[in-house]
Amino acid sequence: MSRGSRSRGYRAERELVAQLWRRGFAVMRAPASGSKVKRAHYPDVVAIKNGRVAVFEVKSRSKEGNIYIEEEQIAKLVEFAARAGGKAFVAVKLPRQDWAFVPVERLELTSSGYRIRRDILSDSLNLDQLEVLLGLRSTLLEYVKTSEEIK
Repeated sequence: MSRGSRSRGYRAERELVAQLWRRGFAVMRAPASGSKVKRAHYPDVVAIKNGRVAVFEVKSRSKEGNIYIEEEQIAKLVEFAARAGGKAFVAVKLPRQDWAFVPVERLELTSSGYRIRRDILSDSLNLDQLEVLLGLRSTLLEYVKTSEEIK
């Protein structure tokens, strides 16, 4: 990994932490993020809000295209999420675009690891949709159903 891509990754992680914090999450960047810790299974970012846990592997790219992730990184992310009772995501930051969140279930396993294809990335979750998926926000349809039940 080049020095420029590593610093871009750190900046992206810090930006994600700040954005989730502003939305009311208790959030932190894992201190061992990016290190070669063998026994631990640390994600890049952990976020908790109202008892809902989300763990993130953060990827930052200078241009669009497929994103490849080592199989071991995703295995560690999934294990941490399972131990925490949360959900695992890959958070992707592209220049001049909002964050894109891809649930690990949507990753494609290849012979050399996992891949996020461009079409999956373009159909990923934004921050509002992430909060809905985590059960932290209601959709308009859920609001309408609840309003009808009250009547």
